[in-house]
Amino acid sequence: MKLATFTHQGRTRIGVVQDGGILDLSAAAPALPQEMRAFLEAGAPAMAAARSASGSLIALKDVHLEAPVTRPSKFLAIGLNYADHIAETKRATPEKQLWFNKQTGCVNGPYDAVHLPKVSAALDYEGELGFVIGRKCRHVPRERAHEVIAGYFIVNDVSVRDWQMHSQTMTMGKSFDTHGPFGPWIVTPDEIGDPHNLAIRTLLNGEVMQDSSTRHLVFNCFDQIAYLTQAFTLFPGDVIASGTPGGVGVAKTPPLFMKAGDKVRIEIEKIGFIEQTIINEPADTACLI
Repeated sequence: MKLATFTHQGRTRIGVVQDGGILDLSAAAPALPQEMRAFLEAGAPAMAAARSASGSLIALKDVHLEAPVTRPSKFLAIGLNYADHIAETKRATPEKQLWFNKQTGCVNGPYDAVHLPKVSAALDYEGELGFVIGRKCRHVPRERAHEVIAGYFIVNDVSVRDWQMHSQTMTMGKSFDTHGPFGPWIVTPDEIGDPHNLAIRTLLNGEVMQDSSTRHLVFNCFDQIAYLTQAFTLFPGDVIASGTPGGVGVAKTPPLFMKAGDKVRIEIEKIGFIEQTIINEPADTACLI
């Protein structure tokens, strides 16, 4: 099942993607929550109701796909988690998992524009497999970690490389507004099979920049859950990005950063693709509320 958050005729709700369209769950199963985080909190009964729902479809071309979870309580990402990416950074393989926060204000739709910041030209792409938590969990054994994943999607961990180095946490360079696009939908685990054997590619203006497989993850998705939940509780709707393979722009000679007008596309097997156009940060971002 593919679960999406979408806007149609000025109203945002959730639905099931099927046959080139989307089944509006607010019409097909009106007792269900109409917001993804609340839907995931409703657990297995909500999933079952969504699977059995039926009705007329809205054409995908007529909706605007939003980030599948528009208001996650956490957006966590791991660094240096593919061997080829570690090699291009000329750093040692981490003995422990290296985590940072992307502030949730960076969340962006899968096909929405990404801002080239006013304060930096060092804008880089990072194609990643992401997943969303479906059950409140703590101290999850690795062998049971698959049980708490509601589904998988694609993430562009957009990075402002000079700002990334302003602090050890990397959070400043990872959290600019619009720099967390993900989607295009949540694909449930039954459709993915093994999440650690998926082809992943990033293209910039049609040229392949990253070309790898999730089998090359140093710490896989289940390792990540087991590690994180030793420290804190994960909740339904929490978003996790599992790391990027080699081929990032900052590691090229000379570095290749994205500029206004560029198009970046990330593809992952069994999920689909997301694509963003880079635009100059609009003047109206300068405001006091």
